[in-house]
Amino acid sequence: MKRVAGLIAALTVAACEPVPMPMPEGAPPVLQAPIIAGPKMSPAAARAAFAQAQSRVEPVAERICRERTRGVDCDFQISIDTRQGEVANAYQSRDAQGRPIIRFTTALVNDARNVDELAFVMGHETAHHILGHIDQQSQTATAGALLGGIAASLGGFNPDAFTDIGAGLGSRIYSKDHELQADSLGAEIAINAGYDPVRGIGFFQRLPDPGDRFLGTHPANGDRIAVVQRTAARMGYRY
Repeated sequence: MKRVAGLIAALTVAACEPVPMPMPEGAPPVLQAPIIAGPKMSPAAARAAFAQAQSRVEPVAERICRERTRGVDCDFQISIDTRQGEVANAYQSRDAQGRPIIRFTTALVNDARNVDELAFVMGHETAHHILGHIDQQSQTATAGALLGGIAASLGGFNPDAFTDIGAGLGSRIYSKDHELQADSLGAEIAINAGYDPVRGIGFFQRLPDPGDRFLGTHPANGDRIAVVQRTAARMGYRY
């Protein structure tokens, strides 16, 4: 039992430690410019802003996707999902042919304060696809399940009782790092589409801060803001 407990403890430490975002030497410092989001737009104005951002972000994301991937479907379909009720969310999936689908719920669109927020979230979601995060997350969860089963077998226990725990830990190994990577590339996409990603991250000030909770799946809001600001500074963006 002690042997299994030790193995599970080791797996837990490895799984919940976020991989740091590497920054080159001489990286620009985090800029402390105020983020002014403004009031909510009307539903009609929010939909118009969404359409505008989509028309400019989608081709930029597709171009960057083609430049940085091989054998990946880069034909993004970005749209509003009206079936999710009052849940404010944006998510990425793929259709049966492998085409990347980006969906914004109506509640999220209506909560936007400006077009830059919508553009940044579009960039962030397309970045997850460009960076291969869905496949990586699936592989990591499978590896975690295998490790959990191995730990159980070595201790003489039923592996099935441990694989769910292993998969849960495995799926979180890179989740925070994935979010930060998508924030950085999403900021780059937004800038190339003509939007202000620093203004676009104003919505982080309205979200509860997940901090650095044990086995949390999202980085602290301050870390995400810092990554976007550094990316903007690295690209020579002035605000």
